[in-house]
Amino acid sequence: MLRSVLGVIGGLVLLVILQVASFMTMYGLMGTDWSFKPRSFQPSTRWTAMQFVIIIVTSIIAGLICAAIAKGGKAPLALAAVVLVVGLGAAVLKTSLRPDTHEVRIGSVSQQDARDKARPLMWVVFLGPVIGAVGVAIGGKLKRAS
Repeated sequence: MLRSVLGVIGGLVLLVILQVASFMTMYGLMGTDWSFKPRSFQPSTRWTAMQFVIIIVTSIIAGLICAAIAKGGKAPLALAAVVLVVGLGAAVLKTSLRPDTHEVRIGSVSQQDARDKARPLMWVVFLGPVIGAVGVAIGGKLKRAS
């Protein structure tokens, strides 16, 4: 039981660290013009595609680590449920508390401004947690198969 709880907590912490590091790195390498549509804070199609790649890869790794720490059991499924519930809750908050202001982006934007002012499409915000939960479940299955 303790191993399962530690697996879920460890997997969630790792997931957050990996995703924050990945998104910061991607924005730092690719820059403002690659990340956003012209004169807008709406993410580009390339950013959205890479976002889903990052989510699935980091989620698979988190599920794998969760299963390794838990050494069997349903811990990866519990982590997938946590990712889904927390992610959907954050999506609801993001869409309800931050309406689109249609602000025009001029020039380069710092990572903090990019994070705070980005206005992704609603379907993207709600699909991310689903992809994350599926990735965690896949990662947990990979550990069981090995």
